[in-house]
Amino acid sequence: MPADDPAAELIALYDAAGHQVGVAVRGEVYARSLWHASAGVVLRSGDGARVYVHRRSEAKLVMPGMHDCIAGGVVGPGETPEGTAVRELGEELGVRDVPLTPLVSASWESGPGPGLGGPEGLRTHLFAFEARWDGPVVHQPSEVSAGWWMPLSELRARLADPGWPFAPDSRVLVETWLGRRAGPWVRS
Repeated sequence: MPADDPAAELIALYDAAGHQVGVAVRGEVYARSLWHASAGVVLRSGDGARVYVHRRSEAKLVMPGMHDCIAGGVVGPGETPEGTAVRELGEELGVRDVPLTPLVSASWESGPGPGLGGPEGLRTHLFAFEARWDGPVVHQPSEVSAGWWMPLSELRARLADPGWPFAPDSRVLVETWLGRRAGPWVRS
């Protein structure tokens, strides 16, 4: 596989309990529905009233073209979820050197479906953080095709529509965050 092939990227393997247990290439992890972890950041305006929503690139290996409000990705070998979140926020949205606040975490199994990996879907330990930012947002075109600020009230309304094409793993995290609001880490 070419070096720039996302399916060839090495990522950390996890067990069902959430412990790092090894390393495999992303394509194998998705094809065999292996447990892994992903982490990302909900980017909010400085006053907290708006959330940055984006549309995932059609080139993404999973959930292409869906809406999302978490800049994130898979945890790499030796990375922590927070380290992944920092890296992904910089890569996807060009936002760097901002403090992160833990929001929620959850273990999630998607089940089979189009754009969701192997025969049993995705099996992921999800970690979400929050950052506040009023500066410029610069998309990585291979990851993000468009983006905009959305009032938090509108995001709540959109998420109430199960037909809105929103990344299902992010939906789990954001709905948990919006529903509970208290406590830094929530395990589902």
